[in-house]
Amino acid sequence: MLPVEKFETIRTPFYYYDSCLLRKTIEIIKEDVAKYTNFKVHYAVKANANPKILKIISDSGLGADCVSGGEIEASIKAGFNSENIVYAGVGKSDWEIKLGLDSDIFCFNVESEAELEVINGLASEKNKTARIAFRVNPNVEAHTHANITTGLAENKFGIALQDIDAVIERAKKMSNVKLIGLHFHIGSQILLMDDFKALCKRINELLDKLEKNGTTFENINVGGGLGIDYDNPEASPIPDFKSYFKTYAENLQLRKGQKLHFELGRSVVGQCGSLITRLLYVKQGTSKQFAIVDAGMSDLIRPALYHAHHKIENITSTEPYEKYDVVGPICESSDVFAKGTMLNRCRRGDILAIRSAGAYGEIMASQYNCRQLPKGYITEDL
Repeated sequence: MLPVEKFETIRTPFYYYDSCLLRKTIEIIKEDVAKYTNFKVHYAVKANANPKILKIISDSGLGADCVSGGEIEASIKAGFNSENIVYAGVGKSDWEIKLGLDSDIFCFNVESEAELEVINGLASEKNKTARIAFRVNPNVEAHTHANITTGLAENKFGIALQDIDAVIERAKKMSNVKLIGLHFHIGSQILLMDDFKALCKRINELLDKLEKNGTTFENINVGGGLGIDYDNPEASPIPDFKSYFKTYAENLQLRKGQKLHFELGRSVVGQCGSLITRLLYVKQGTSKQFAIVDAGMSDLIRPALYHAHHKIENITSTEPYEKYDVVGPICESSDVFAKGTMLNRCRRGDILAIRSAGAYGEIMASQYNCRQLPKGYITEDL
């Protein structure tokens, strides 16, 4: 339950994070992972880098998956052990690579031969050896939104299957990189276990092929992608991690001694967060009525960017339901959170909660229209 009475005195819009649910989610992850001695979970920082959220996750012992130098800095500041940090990203700049080297992170997930050359050169300048894994584009389709699928041949991410042999041989000849694994990631908000099974099949085929050429790996990283239930956050507050990890345990043919790494983001933090906003006006249109709130797409861009659905609740009203388009104050027609959604009758001053906003909400907020960035509060703050 959201602490509605405590929201009344806080300036809206803001993010509220149920830290009890977050801790419970992490507890379930750790319980399910403990069944497999060779599984390691890294939290995908891009989902939510609120310092208080990061501290809770780092204290739990999970590793960190970063996609920028800023995320590496934020992770280390939050207490993540650099030996548990993996760093991916199709466009790593020199200063970011140097930061990773200086921090002695566990692994760079390398996405191109050009990047491999740069990392080897920068590591040589520092007289260091960079641990690397090649991100392979497996050409596996994930049944999700086109903007968040990453494993198709047409996507910008990773090294094509047909090129991986040559890149591996190139790396073996370099003196300042150590190839320790392969990395894969097919997309985000995936709810069908069959998509992960398809990835396992492709990885199995690739490992068999590479082993015939005498190439083996210590680590396999399958990325993340597990989705959450945006329709029923109360009924499904914690994703089905048991089935997720079991899918890989039963379908991926790991070799003796290999470690399997995961990069989970949305599934860790998505359900613990809500965007809290206040109703400014109810406007009657020609054929519909608008609930105009003080949060906008600058605070939560997912509906405008992905046509994403979030459940919205009027948490201060118990009046009969009516149909509304919930819209924000931004000067864009795309500043819409929901169309034709049923809410308890809305009145000026009501507080609405946009649920399942813990992932890709606060972290993607902007100051468009010179708006202030929304603040984030955890349970202990209120």
